[in-house]
Amino acid sequence: MDFGPYLLLASLEGLVTAAVLSLTALGLSLVFGVMRIVNVAHGEFFMLGAVLAWAIATPIAGNPALGFALAMVCSPLVVGAVALVSERLVLRRLKYEPEATIVATIGMLYIIQQMALTFYGPDARAVQAPFDWRIQFPWFGYSGYKLSVVGASITLMLLTWLVLARTRIGLMLRATQYDGETAQAFGIPIDRVYCGVFAVGAMLAAVAAVLIVPIQQAHYLMGLDPLLLSFIVVIIGGLGSLKGTVVAAVVIGMSDGIISVFFSPTLAKILATLLVAMVLVYRPQGLFGKAVR
Repeated sequence: MDFGPYLLLASLEGLVTAAVLSLTALGLSLVFGVMRIVNVAHGEFFMLGAVLAWAIATPIAGNPALGFALAMVCSPLVVGAVALVSERLVLRRLKYEPEATIVATIGMLYIIQQMALTFYGPDARAVQAPFDWRIQFPWFGYSGYKLSVVGASITLMLLTWLVLARTRIGLMLRATQYDGETAQAFGIPIDRVYCGVFAVGAMLAAVAAVLIVPIQQAHYLMGLDPLLLSFIVVIIGGLGSLKGTVVAAVVIGMSDGIISVFFSPTLAKILATLLVAMVLVYRPQGLFGKAVR
């Protein structure tokens, strides 16, 4: 192939990476923005979603779409329940102190990781895609499922925006994010808001994992890269900014896909880290974040 088709292929791969990264980083951004805590276990919620997707979809015989659909429904619910219990039993007891919650979520990371290793094993396993049709370009055929991942991510991001911008729940989240004490004085149950946000953040990571697991095999150590890239996206985009999350995820995802094809994945990570350093130096609040006064 000439340079043009290679660039198109790399761009498509980068678009898929950006779509999954947007959902994963959105969950981290919500928790970070509303609760003001750093959830180091976010990548393990992603991993748990992928492992559960394999465990749910694999035993179902027949049409792979049935197993995938069941995994798409059940895996995020189970991950959300785990996150909810973790918030109730651990984070709430620590009163959401930033330093304590970092240590606590590191502990949660290792507990989830070792549980996955114990019951799932060290092997990498894939879930069969719900369909296998391909879109034919003049130079190559491309997976229709991968493009459907992009469509699903865009749909979920739009739904999230509608909830945050147009509903009473979104108003409560924004009020809690802006000033938790004032929001509580006006009758907003911030304890419930924190609990719900932590669960929803984990569920978004699980949805992203279910979408990617037919492309990238589930493995008990697969949570590291999504966690690192999500932090990069949140830092670049801005704390709690949906627009910033999307823009940063597209930039990081596209650059990762293109640079990985033409050069190396390591170079892509180095450039992303340099971009984070520049943002922290020249615009610490992120590209779309608001400076704290």
